[in-house]
Amino acid sequence: MTLTEKLQGVVEDFAILDDPQERLGAVLDRSKRNAPLHPSDRTEANRVRGCVSVVWLVSEVRDGLCHFRSDAESPLVRGLVAFVCDFFSGAPATEIAATTLNPLEALDLIRNLSPTRRNGLASVLATIRAFAASEAR
Repeated sequence: MTLTEKLQGVVEDFAILDDPQERLGAVLDRSKRNAPLHPSDRTEANRVRGCVSVVWLVSEVRDGLCHFRSDAESPLVRGLVAFVCDFFSGAPATEIAATTLNPLEALDLIRNLSPTRRNGLASVLATIRAFAASEAR
């Protein structure tokens, strides 16, 4: 499944929720099934720069596909970043590096976030794309 197809599925899944706050709540609920990062993964090397809340992002390639795991000190940021990681996980590096898709934007969740949260999430997306670009070479 391509990222475009995956995004279409996400948008369809959340279409029943008219209110952006309800969609945000559903995103956060979905992310609760993700296990927190092991303390050994909470390193400076895995820390995402540009986030006010401390965010860790672990990136790896398995069987030719990118996989991302994350954690954050803020519960809201943890949920949003986990959702973004889940969205991009399982895709080839070349596709991630080439896309401008943003699942949070597609669900109209970005406009309800503070500017500092939006900037932090942009840093997370940039980190994911940079990792994918380095693996796509």
